[in-house]
Amino acid sequence: MVEDTSKLLQIDIEEEMKKSYIDYAMSVIVGRALPDVRDGLKPVHRRILYAMSELGLSPDKPHRKSARIVGDVLGKYHPHGDSSVYEAMVRMAQDFSTRYLLVDGHGNFGSVDGDGAAAMRYTEARMSKLAIELLRDIGKETVDFVPNFDETLKEPAVLPSRYPNLLVNGSNGIAVGMATSIPPHNLNEVIDATVKMIDDEDTNIEDLIKIVKGPDFPTGATIMGYESIKEAYRTGQGRVTVRANAEIEQTAKGKTQIIVSEIPYQVNKAKLIEKIAELVRDKKIEGISDLRDESDRTGMRIVIELKRDANPNVVLNKLYKHTQMQDTFSIIMIALVNGEPKILNLQEVIYHYLEHQKDVVTRRTQYDLAKAEDRAHILEGLKIALDHIDAVISLIRSSANTQEAKTRLMNEFSLSEKQAQAILDMRLQRLTGLEREKIDAEYEELIMMINQYREILANERLLLNIIKEELIEVKEAYGDERRTAITAAADEIDMEDLIQEEEVAITLTHFGYIKRLPANTYKIQKRGGKGVTGHTTREEDFVEHLFTTSTHNYVLFFTSLGRAYRLKAYEIPEAKRQAKGTAIVNLLQLQPNEKITAVIPIKEFENNKFLILATKLGIIKKTELSQFDTSRKAGLIAISLREDDELISVKLTDGKQEIIMVTREGMSIRFDENDVRDMGRSAMGVKGMNLSDEDHIVAMELVSEGSDLLVVSEYGFGKRTDLEEYRIQSRGGKGIITYNTKDKTGLIVGAKVVSDEDDVMLISADGVIIRLEVRYISRMGRNTQGVTLMRVGQDTNIVSIAKVAQGAEEEE
Repeated sequence: MVEDTSKLLQIDIEEEMKKSYIDYAMSVIVGRALPDVRDGLKPVHRRILYAMSELGLSPDKPHRKSARIVGDVLGKYHPHGDSSVYEAMVRMAQDFSTRYLLVDGHGNFGSVDGDGAAAMRYTEARMSKLAIELLRDIGKETVDFVPNFDETLKEPAVLPSRYPNLLVNGSNGIAVGMATSIPPHNLNEVIDATVKMIDDEDTNIEDLIKIVKGPDFPTGATIMGYESIKEAYRTGQGRVTVRANAEIEQTAKGKTQIIVSEIPYQVNKAKLIEKIAELVRDKKIEGISDLRDESDRTGMRIVIELKRDANPNVVLNKLYKHTQMQDTFSIIMIALVNGEPKILNLQEVIYHYLEHQKDVVTRRTQYDLAKAEDRAHILEGLKIALDHIDAVISLIRSSANTQEAKTRLMNEFSLSEKQAQAILDMRLQRLTGLEREKIDAEYEELIMMINQYREILANERLLLNIIKEELIEVKEAYGDERRTAITAAADEIDMEDLIQEEEVAITLTHFGYIKRLPANTYKIQKRGGKGVTGHTTREEDFVEHLFTTSTHNYVLFFTSLGRAYRLKAYEIPEAKRQAKGTAIVNLLQLQPNEKITAVIPIKEFENNKFLILATKLGIIKKTELSQFDTSRKAGLIAISLREDDELISVKLTDGKQEIIMVTREGMSIRFDENDVRDMGRSAMGVKGMNLSDEDHIVAMELVSEGSDLLVVSEYGFGKRTDLEEYRIQSRGGKGIITYNTKDKTGLIVGAKVVSDEDDVMLISADGVIIRLEVRYISRMGRNTQGVTLMRVGQDTNIVSIAKVAQGAEEEE
């Protein structure tokens, strides 16, 4: 048998492959993987929500089995795998995957540990309240409907979307040859930006960037860097670094632990913990003694317990470097615009959304206008009938059938077919006077609405105002606080430019909790007052250091191990008066058993300025301030210490000062600064005072002309003595008596050089602070025991004193 070759077509295989592949690629791009810029939804999500709407699964109705919903979506609109539909629905119900939930799930819908949802036959779902806003007015011909896959039903080509869902919930999808990755954002910020574009036609992308601060992930965490966000918004492409939120805490047993409370978006918590454990096992990260997941329904809590000799900041930085505790999120804002994929910047996304809303509100208004005109037309006919009711009744009774009655009504009263039919359908109760009034009132209201609709359609500004009002309604109903914090990257702008310069008080407790608060927080009180609580501390904790400075100044921290660290004052977190504060180990990379023992504020590292350092065992050292003008996270050597010694005081001088040192047992020595030669940072220093057994230095001060030495004992006694009573001696001597200590007074806790213009703060072990004006403190001789400055309870005592500038406003 010979084949008929006349029906065969010669096709170039290369061309056919190109054509077929492009057809397939466009099908995936348009029909599956990319969201529409107007409603921010891919077809599967749109079909799920529309199917749920058709099933009547509104938030006020009971949940329905997920299998029923998935079955409807598959059978009516989405002829693909059931798992793809169910997984898409599950993600819309997961509060760790979707920023603003569109599906209200009931049952096991998976976890941040990567656990999958239960089978669809077990779970139930319905639409969330916000999902209703996506579908609002869909029945008013606001969007186009297209045939479904088998052309037996119609489905919406796009949803009305009464808020900018593409930005609010973001989208991820891999198509053929392209991928989209749009992060979620805060609803309030996105709507504020949209309203800004409505109000001001000249709004540019820089204006919008000021409003939309950055992505707002459902899992919180912190974005590192502002510039990367701005670049992504300007171009539609970029990368942001997201870091887990972690705090370093001290346990009651003195151990250090890292607490992770939020992790980057789309990071699997269980795998993250597994990775940390693997790194510890392989000794790539050292210093971790225990790892626990203490997360519960109240929130996430990963506990990383550290060994006693581990530096918590070093461990934390290694965790950020080697695990997904720090991750990058790629932003590629590709969406379908008129069916074509396009890379869009922030302004373009909002512009296309607003164009969609103009279309939606215009079509809704046209629909409402047509309905109102139809109803007004019917009412006009009813009014004519009521005006001629007897004639109408007579005409109907004399007609042989309904069609004849309708025809005669149309001819005799100049009515349309609809009006005539409405008269025939009219019930007898409409003949009452009350019903007549209702018809008139309804007609008048309809005329007003018709005029209003026509005005909206003729005036775009009115149309935009309606869009604005409805957006604000959505914001007020569903808006919430931002979850993801944004902080500057290390190489970005100088944050100091953004910080207001003001006087602040800074406190540091025995267990290392630091905080910043306004300098006028504390009341000025008369001598002998009880004070106000200035610090809520953990049990057995107390305030050790308190000083005032400016937010723009440096704060140098000197430790018991003779090391120096520095911060800007504004880098110390602000807190309320009764707050505990932040653990200092969150801010400084302290060594094990290293404790802050001295702090000094520095405006700048001037030449011809010196730091005088004194130790507990009476060693004194002088070093140029400029030698400390370098920043090392691990700290600088400030003084080399002998065994059992520690640094207790640091003072800034001009090289021409006199120094006075005071001991715990009430001895003192005064000598010239020039007795101490200038040394390098790592030097050990020289003997400042010869101490008796068991005695040690509690204070080192600079002598000021015309001032007094204020000495305070542990049981709240104190006095001030004219500095003229302290003769200049050579350094290294035993000194002279400055305070007559008794059992009643207790030993000396501190000493300050003061004048009548100064205020001092006394701090007790239970966290009570009293602020006193020095002029009200008695002046007495050296060998006396002083008077009561602060009443302390039986179980407490004074632990520290601090001098502050007078003139701060009194607390209200």
